Amino acid sequence: MLVNSERPKLILVGGGGHCTVVLSILRKLSSYEIVGIADTTEKRNTALLGIPVNYTDTDLEKVFKYDGVKRAFITLGSVGSSEKRRQLFELVKGIGFAVPTIVSPDSILSEEVTIGEGTIIMPGAIINSGSIIGSNCIINTGAIIDHDCSIGDHVHLAPGVTLSGGVTIRNSVHIGAGATIIQSVSIGENTIVGAGAVVVKALPQNVVVAGVPARIIRKVEDIGNG
Repeated sequence: MLVNSERPKLILVGGGGHCTVVLSILRKLSSYEIVGIADTTEKRNTALLGIPVNYTDTDLEKVFKYDGVKRAFITLGSVGSSEKRRQLFELVKGIGFAVPTIVSPDSILSEEVTIGEGTIIMPGAIINSGSIIGSNCIINTGAIIDHDCSIGDHVHLAPGVTLSGGVTIRNSVHIGAGATIIQSVSIGENTIVGAGAVVVKALPQNVVVAGVPARIIRKVEDIGNG
């Protein structure tokens, strides 16, 4: 376990593969004492990279009230729907946890970038000037966000995504690995863009798109992520 009494204590929520990448970034940053990971009962008493999975979601309020842990970070990944990440984010915020922003030292950010709480910027990501990123987002490995993009809350840009300048992405959008969004395009909330797609025109909310150029292939259920 990473232990240093001079650093603020942090609990991670979600114990899968995404968590291991977050742990690797946190070890490089050395900014927090990681007290453990919360996940399902089935995963309890396991470990990730030497950090114990020693809590479940139902323990979080006790951890906040009695264990002196005032910071939490959502380390559950998402494929498609970000609903579970949104629920966990709102859970920890409701308990009272502060949720930090984590930026890999191996990413490249302009000084004129705004990033919301609970968002993680993964290694190799590039974010250019004037871009705004909301809360609880995953900007995954090697993603490129060009100038003046606006990204809502609970968005996941998968590895290798490219956003050209002036793109607008609403809340709870998932953009699959290697997809490209051309300049000035907007994407409605809760929409899923398939891996490798090329989006050349605005997309409505609650649809799944795929292909080159991207076309709507079906609708998704409106799960109220706005």
